[in-house]
Formats: sequence, C-alpha cells, structure tokens
Amino acid sequence: MTRRAATHNPDHVAICSLAVARTLATCLFASGAAAQDRASDYAAIIAAPDRTDADRQTDRRRDPLKFLLFTGAQPGMKVLDMGAGGGYSTELMARAVAPTGMVYGQNSADLGERAKTRFETRLQTPAGKNIVALARPFDDPVPADVGDLDLVTFLFFYHDTTYMNVDRAEMDRRLYAALKPGGMLVIADHSARPGDGTSVGKTLHRIEESALRREIEAAGFKLVAEGDFWRHPEDSRDFSIQPPPNKPVDEFVLKFQKPM
Repeated sequence: MTRRAATHNPDHVAICSLAVARTLATCLFASGAAAQDRASDYAAIIAAPDRTDADRQTDRRRDPLKFLLFTGAQPGMKVLDMGAGGGYSTELMARAVAPTGMVYGQNSADLGERAKTRFETRLQTPAGKNIVALARPFDDPVPADVGDLDLVTFLFFYHDTTYMNVDRAEMDRRLYAALKPGGMLVIADHSARPGDGTSVGKTLHRIEESALRREIEAAGFKLVAEGDFWRHPEDSRDFSIQPPPNKPVDEFVLKFQKPM
C-alpha cells in the first residue's frame, strides 16, 4: 500500500501567512484533507486481501475504521496492545504502523491455548512481521528496555484485571512510564451501570466508565477524547457479555494522554 509522505507544501505556507480568517480556513481545509487521506489508508488496511475471514467477521461488530481513526495510528509508531488475546487488534495496529513501526502484543503467560495459537499464527504471516509477542503479567507488561511508546491500546480486557491477581495501580503506572511524553492510551470496555464500579468484572464482564477513568487518571493520565462509535444507550447493562449476547452492548472508548 502506498502512503503519502508528510511534506511541507510551500504553497500552503504562503497561504497560511495571509489574514487570520484566511489562515484558519486554509488550515482547517488542510486538516480535513489529512483526515481524509488517513481514512483512505485505514480503509485500504481493512480491505487488504490477505486478512483472514475470521477477522472480517469480527469487523462486522467492531467497525475498525472508526477505531483506527480514533487511535490515530501512523507508520513508524511504537505501540503496545494490552490483553492482545488472539491478536485481532494487534494485527490492525501492526498494519497501520507498517513498514517501519512495531507493535508489542501483551498477554499473560496463562493465555488459553486457542487464543495463543491464533496469535502465534499471526506472527508467521507478512502482516505479523512487525509484531513482538510479550508473555508478561499485566502489572509488569513490558521489559525494561521497551519504552518511549507512542500509543497503548487496551481493548475489552481492563475489566478482567479487576478479578485477576493484578495490581491495577501498578499496571497503570507502568503504562504511563512506558509511554513517551505526549503518548496516548486508548481504552475500550463494556459499560456497567452507575454504581457498579469494578464489582461486576467477573460476573457481567463489565466495568463502570467513571471507575476506570478514576484509576487511569490517578496514574497521571489526562482524558483528551471520548469515542461514541460503540455506544448503545439502549443496553440495560444488567447482563453478562460472556458468552456474547444476541443484543447490543454499550461500550465506551476513552483516549488519555501522558502530558508533555
């Protein structure tokens, strides 16, 4: 896939030196064009002919284009995918940061055999050549020599750490330390009812959004964006999402930043 290189257009520089109103209009146009270019790149990633049928099935409920746009993943980035499981999101990230970027896919050592096999199979494909598998505890997710990350993704697994033997405060501090200043942490999870907090992680496989946000902000992160593309306000949030129910589930997506 051919990507446009980031260059400074002298014509744009000249235009942006005009009156303030004109400058604003021009820069907004440039930003819109860049977003369109990125959306086209992501669409090409999703449409890649070497993606598996299983991943395409997952696309139907995950709407990966909106997710990729929300993360802002770009070629050359270093990314950590927490709770990678079988590697669906890990591979999407790997394709988005290719050819020069890399993605670390973290799973605990006791990952189930089925998910482990799926993940290891991805590593043998061209799309997985820039993926590094990490079998490490959630509260010690990366080796000491891995840092200066641009992005961490943590999708639909934070709630599981509420009933596992995980020091979540330490986990969040480690993620903060592994990111470069200005780096982003994107977390998505299944929404619990107000007041449920972290108490229904094992029974309903959900977590209250405000409870998760408090824990992440306690580590020093600042909330900078919220995604509504997986929202379903009609969800009563009083049933388990495991096994997957045949009805909509409200899911929140939050983007946090490590301050500069």
